[in-house]
Amino acid sequence: MKKIFFLLSLSFMANLTFAQVSATNAWIRATVPQQSATGAFMQIESKQGAKLLAAKSPIAGVVEVHSMLMEGGVMKMRAVPFLELPAGKPVELKPGGYHVMLMDLKGQVKDGDVVPVTLIIEDQAGQRQNLEVKASARMVTKPADKHMPMAHQKQEGHKH
Repeated sequence: MKKIFFLLSLSFMANLTFAQVSATNAWIRATVPQQSATGAFMQIESKQGAKLLAAKSPIAGVVEVHSMLMEGGVMKMRAVPFLELPAGKPVELKPGGYHVMLMDLKGQVKDGDVVPVTLIIEDQAGQRQNLEVKASARMVTKPADKHMPMAHQKQEGHKH
């Protein structure tokens, strides 16, 4: 009986540790037909400190955690081996920064879709847990840069 109680206690403690990591405000960029990749964004917080090791989703053949860095005046995106989740400090996954990259999409992600994403988290003891997240798809359009001439604008010396 003591052994069963001990095992149940361990199981409960594992669930408590897992519950120490949360993801909020999860969303994914909606796509156009034939688009093969998109990004997922959210805020992740670990009460005790952990690492985001990887992610997966049934809508994509490949899912990676990426960073975006400015290097020599060029924005570069790279997969990272893990993302540190410091204790008590929210980590923002956002456009232009860390994000979950979903590639080899199996279909279009439409505005309003709810996409399941599984985050693989490793706690300080080295235990891995899955955190299930539901990301709402949003169509995002970038506003035109007022300083860049648009192809359809009439310019001096330019004939149509």
